[in-house]
Amino acid sequence: MSHEIVCWKCGSSLAALSLPFGRGDRCKTCGVDLHVCRLCANYDPRAYQQCREQNVEEVRDKERANFCDYFRPVAGAFRGGAALSAAEAARAELEKLFGK
Repeated sequence: MSHEIVCWKCGSSLAALSLPFGRGDRCKTCGVDLHVCRLCANYDPRAYQQCREQNVEEVRDKERANFCDYFRPVAGAFRGGAALSAAEAARAELEKLFGK
């Protein structure tokens, strides 16, 4: 398993960017924001407000840049293929359980 931080949406290497990522940093390949919940070590779709950090202000859009002070980029945020929205991921899980 690689410990390199890659874009959460396209999987491109972010090694050329310096840490910590700022709110305005974007992926050079696909242009998405990088200081986002989807690239954070605290992001957990099953947790309250989808975040493991308990004292955090709610961030509604997990794929847009935010001002969260608890942001820590994590390797492994890219899941392959097109990144699914939370609704698409939930729908896919339900279809696996119950079929179409």
